[in-house]
Amino acid sequence: VQLQASGGGLVQAGGSLRLSCATSGFIFRPTVMGWYRQPPGKQRELVAEIISGGSINYADSVKGRFTISRDNAKNTVYLQMNNLKPEDTAVYYCHAAVLRENYWGEGTLVTVSS
Repeated sequence: VQLQASGGGLVQAGGSLRLSCATSGFIFRPTVMGWYRQPPGKQRELVAEIISGGSINYADSVKGRFTISRDNAKNTVYLQMNNLKPEDTAVYYCHAAVLRENYWGEGTLVTVSS
């Protein structure tokens, strides 16, 4: 199983980035796919997740600015991040859950300058 995240980088406050996470190797389609982030010196936290039935959850801090989407045909999950703020600076991790197992991708760094 592989989760390959991409799209991180350096952006000014107010800018946008789109993260992608391409997955492969799953026998069963993940029930949940999403994004977590770990700001410097802090714990990892949920950013957004999309559940196979269509439900979506966002952290309060990103509601209205971030949009998660999933392309099942491409086995890929996306995170569109708009109006980025310096406090969004973190390593972002792709996550997938299937049959009570959790899988994580390598993180991608997002840095938002003020």
